[in-house]
Amino acid sequence: MNTRHFSAFALGLMLVAVPLASPAQPHSPPTQATIPTPEPSPILPVTPTVAPGFKAPDVRPTSAAIVGITQQPFVGIKLMDAVTMALAKNPNLAISAANTRIAGYQIAAAKGAYDVRFNVVPSVTHSVTAPENAFFAGPNFGPITANTQSLNVGVSGQLPTGTQYQVGITQQKFDNNTIINAFDPWYTSTLNASITQPLLKNAGPGNETQRQIQLAVINQDATTAATLTSVSNTIGQVSDAYWDLVAAWRSVAIQEDALKQAVAQQNSNVRLAKHGAAAPIDAVESSTQVAVYQDNVFSALQRVAQLQNQLKSLIADNPGDPIWMANLMPTTSIESTPPALSLNQLMSNAMKYRPELAQAAAQRRQAGVNLAYAKNQLLPQVDLQAQYQGNGFAGNALPPVGGAFGSATPPPYLGGTYSQAYGNIGRFPSYTVGVNISAPLGNHTAKAQYAAAQEQERIATITSSNVDERILFDVRNALQNFQTAESRLYAARRAREASQAVYESELRRFRAGESTTFLVTQRQIELVQNQGRELQAQTDFDKAVVALREADGTIFAASNVNLSTLGEGALKP
Repeated sequence: MNTRHFSAFALGLMLVAVPLASPAQPHSPPTQATIPTPEPSPILPVTPTVAPGFKAPDVRPTSAAIVGITQQPFVGIKLMDAVTMALAKNPNLAISAANTRIAGYQIAAAKGAYDVRFNVVPSVTHSVTAPENAFFAGPNFGPITANTQSLNVGVSGQLPTGTQYQVGITQQKFDNNTIINAFDPWYTSTLNASITQPLLKNAGPGNETQRQIQLAVINQDATTAATLTSVSNTIGQVSDAYWDLVAAWRSVAIQEDALKQAVAQQNSNVRLAKHGAAAPIDAVESSTQVAVYQDNVFSALQRVAQLQNQLKSLIADNPGDPIWMANLMPTTSIESTPPALSLNQLMSNAMKYRPELAQAAAQRRQAGVNLAYAKNQLLPQVDLQAQYQGNGFAGNALPPVGGAFGSATPPPYLGGTYSQAYGNIGRFPSYTVGVNISAPLGNHTAKAQYAAAQEQERIATITSSNVDERILFDVRNALQNFQTAESRLYAARRAREASQAVYESELRRFRAGESTTFLVTQRQIELVQNQGRELQAQTDFDKAVVALREADGTIFAASNVNLSTLGEGALKP
């Protein structure tokens, strides 16, 4: 449209837009557009001269191969196989599984406080001492020579009620040459039994041993939940890398197909240009598109190499694994669509299966155990103590000693050796029963620990509430992403189908001489772009399915997770 025609067209628009003024009304002039003020020259920063005279080096492309692998044959791998390999050999999961087993050993170690401790102490003593007087002397006022053989056998331990017990038997044999001896040698057997029972502080489940066992059990539950969280994250990472690799290989195929079509178009344009049926610039234009698709093929192949390495790092445990040499080709083409579930159904699953809830529950239980223990430590120490000692004696009676003290014959039950001494234990008993009461004035330590335990319980409650909220957030987002990905996939497929039809139609028109190289190239670019959008939409949909299973906790059942075999293949040939 030239200037004259434009002015007449504008005048016509003004005549149509402005109504005729009636005699009874004042005439209002038409509103005219305001001419904009010219923009001033922009103030730009001073740009340094970098690499003056730059020119891309004249290099040849390398072979289209992935570094460090055997190019052929391809090694097919299914998604479930990749997940299974990760569960068995992923180093992080192997460490998590080991930590879970360590937590079980810690329970056994804590219960070891109730083990019965057995002790045996044999001893032999020989001594020679100077005489003290006529009675405490050896024959003819000589030195006193004494020999003692002793054996102490006993057991000790504690009970879950906080009771501490100790039972032991000591047997001894004495012989010496003191002239005042009535027995030589003589034997003693002693039975000792003692019990200390806390009545307030450290009584029952409030004692430290019970607390450590409870904490060890809770720690195992928390460690197991943490391991499941790691499992969920690893399965998600493996699945995402797998679907990205599927998309990457399909992207290579799309770019290669586009390159082949561009090469065919370029060859056709060259032939037409040689016969004068097309302009030489058409051949140049198609050659440009060939170079662009060559670049796209190499970029897509680089993406494949990166994703193969990423997937291998998740399913292998050492650089010597043969899988590092494999050219992996995913054989699972699409993620299965989960059954349609409502938000309430997904939340119900999540509240049963998400391991974070078990972790939060373990934190609350831990806080409760510590609070109960701290409350118990506020009480005074009141311990009931009971002790029994039975003293048995027997020996070889010597002839009576005459003199001012007269003479006496020992009773028959005192004659004998160890067996008689044991039999006499009940003849010479002694008992002790008492109560030990102690309490620190002010009790500041116990009060401070109790206040700290109350704060820890409050923190655990708040954390648990935050976990519930985060799970709701995850489920809502996962469901929204899934629905959006499903809709995007539908739209992307329709767009790709339409662009495919447009491209094929434009190609037919070009062959009939009714189109141009530029339009054919544009239609091909649009087709490749829509193929890429469909591919990305499919990948996002596959990932959305995995994220939905992670959000509601059903990913463990879908992946056949078995904690007893988790990480068992790590560092094994």
